[in-house]
Amino acid sequence: MIDSSSSQAQVARSYFAAFDGRDPDAIAAHVTDDFVNDHTAALGSGCVGREEYRSRLPGFLDSMPGLHYEIDSVVADRDAVAVFYTMTGRFQGKAPFSVRGAQLLRIRDGLVAARTDYWDSAGFLLQVDDAAAETLRGLGIG
Repeated sequence: MIDSSSSQAQVARSYFAAFDGRDPDAIAAHVTDDFVNDHTAALGSGCVGREEYRSRLPGFLDSMPGLHYEIDSVVADRDAVAVFYTMTGRFQGKAPFSVRGAQLLRIRDGLVAARTDYWDSAGFLLQVDDAAAETLRGLGIG
C-alpha cells in the first residue's frame, strides 16, 4: 500500500507558498472548483467555490502587505492535512502582526477541496486596532 500523505503534505505546502507570490490566480489554482473555505474566527468570512474565493483574494492580499505564512508543522493523514502556521504581515500597510493558527485542509486529486482555518481574531485585533485592544484588555484579554 502506498502512503499518499507525503504528496498531500506537498500540496498543502505549495498552497501556502503561493501566498508569498501575492498572485490571486496562482493561489486559486490550488483549490477545486467546489472549494469550501471555512473560518472559525469571528473576523473570518467563508465562501464556496473557486471563483468566489478568487474574487476575494485581491482584497485580502491588499489589506495585508508583506503577508507570509511560516509553516511550523504539517501533519498528514490520507486526504486530511493539518498545517500549523505563523502568519505575519502589516495590516492595511501600517500595523505589524503575528498570529499563530492552524488549517485543516482536505486534499482531493492534488487540489485543496476544503479548508477550515483556526486563528485567534482577538489576538489579531490586539495588534492592529488600538480601540479594540483597549476594549479587549478591559475584558482581561491581552
